[in-house]
Amino acid sequence: MVERLDATFAALSDPTRRAMLASLSGGERSIGELAAPHAMSFAGASKHVKALERAGLVERRKAGRTQLCRLRAEPLQEAQVWLRQWEQFWTNRLDLLETLIANDMEKKP
Repeated sequence: MVERLDATFAALSDPTRRAMLASLSGGERSIGELAAPHAMSFAGASKHVKALERAGLVERRKAGRTQLCRLRAEPLQEAQVWLRQWEQFWTNRLDLLETLIANDMEKKP
């Protein structure tokens, strides 16, 4: 799971790939459709799609001469679970800080 998380976060580190995933959340898109908003070549978009495929975030299939991409959200769910543990850690720390500040304020005249 750690290697998959590494691949997921590496893929998500690029804003173009995050935008492509957002586009794919609306359904299948061709590589040309994914490239269009970024004014990049098919080859450039294909490199980003390959990075997303390696992370397991995208599946690609051929429909005639067109390559269609589809979002696979399972790795995003795993990333969310991992991030949630840190959200809980920081929530607990901030709750403790709030309590300490409140106690300190009560002690002041």
